[in-house]
Parts: sequence; C-alpha cells; structure tokens
Amino acid sequence: MPCIFLWARRLLRKARSSLLGEITAPALVLHRRGDLQCPFAFGQYLARRLPNLRFIPLEGDAHYPWVGDAESVLRPTLEFLTGTKLPDVIQPTLPPSGTAIILFADIAGSTALTERLGDAAFRAKARALDDALRRAIGANRGHAIEGKLLGDGVFATFGAAREAVACAQRFHAEAGELGLALHVGIHAGDVIRESNNVYGGAVNIAARISALSAPGEILVSATVRDLGRTSAGVTFEDRGEHALKGIADPVRVFAVRAGE
Repeated sequence: MPCIFLWARRLLRKARSSLLGEITAPALVLHRRGDLQCPFAFGQYLARRLPNLRFIPLEGDAHYPWVGDAESVLRPTLEFLTGTKLPDVIQPTLPPSGTAIILFADIAGSTALTERLGDAAFRAKARALDDALRRAIGANRGHAIEGKLLGDGVFATFGAAREAVACAQRFHAEAGELGLALHVGIHAGDVIRESNNVYGGAVNIAARISALSAPGEILVSATVRDLGRTSAGVTFEDRGEHALKGIADPVRVFAVRAGE
C-alpha cells in the first residue's frame, strides 16, 4: 500500500485545505511542540484534515530531525514505513566505577551573549554547539554524561588523557565556527557511576579547573599532564598551584599548548 510521509510546513505551502481530505494514503506527521520554525499548530491543522493520518507530537523545540533527539524521529518513521515495530534500542555499556578522565566545558559569557543575541538566537547557537560537541565526544571514544549535557555546559568522561585532550581541542574548533568560546578543564580520578551520571571529588575538581580557564583555553590538572605528557601530542605550560573553591588542597594546573 502506498504511503506518504508528510513534513508539515512543506505540505501547507503546497496544498489547499480543500484538497487535504482527498489524500487517503496512510500518512505520518511528526511535530515538536516547541518547534521554533514551524508552529505546532500547523501539525495539528494537518491532523484534523487528513483522513488516514498518524500524528505524533514530540517534545523539544528543534525543527530538523538530526538535531538533538533524533531517535524520537527515526524510530516512528522506520516503523511507519516498514509496518513493523522495531526492537528496543540497546544502550551502550558504560565503563564501571573507577578511574576516569573527566572533561568539563562551559560557554564563556553565556549571560552576556543571551542579552546581546536574545533568548531564541542564543539557544539556537547552544543547540548547534551541543550537537557538535556530542559528535566530538563520540569521535574521541568518550561518554557524554546526559544529565549534564544541558544548558550551557558539557560533561564527559574518557578512558585516556590523549582522547580527552583531543576532544577538548575539537570543542574549541567547533565553538569558534559558531562564534562562541568555551571554558574547558580536565582532571583524572576515581568516580562513582550511577545510571548515566558520574559523582565524586574528582568531578568537582574538573568543574573547578574549567571555571578557572580563560575562554578558548584548556587547563588540565597535574594528574592529566602526567598521564598525557608523552601521548597527547601537545605540550603543557605550568600555571602553578591554585586554591579551588570547596577543594581542601591546592591543585597544580597546566595549560595545553599545540605540540611543536
């Protein structure tokens, strides 16, 4: 049986409401409630007028299906086109509790940027950056901590210092293409994993090192410097010991410099 996959805004541009009732082939419309480019009311309009429509409202505000939660778009689309229910997705196995390389990154000056660009424009940039940083984390064999991949910050863990440093360098390249700058800090230590979140004193130190870094800079702890000294392909500039908020002992940090 023929089927039609309808993209709400395109259909409304091309078809008059009087013709919609004549479309009898099965149709699917997916529409995010907070879509910033195509109002949710457009999808509801189609749902009321197409006689053989499956309408699925989605959460979020991304317009393009590959931004953010692509799974919520791909799964119902494939099930609609094939007529079969897909098996549940098996989530990748996360590393156990133990030693990890921890990377924190935050958008520099996010409050001022929001004031200058406006809420919608800033969030659009932040979403595009979030998507790029997720790809960078995956490309460098890291694990994004989902509970923290929100707002203006990113939190990820890695199995090797060289992977975390390479990912941080990619972070800055991606942010620069969007006209943004990041604070980035990396530390290594023992962590506790619960579900897809990570806890422990090492996490707190990584966050403090990130806050200490200048926009566009990568700061690492002495632990990361020792682990990556001969493998990361970069040099490390000693920035001395710093008293970090909430941390009992001073922490020596190093700035990452491109290898010579």
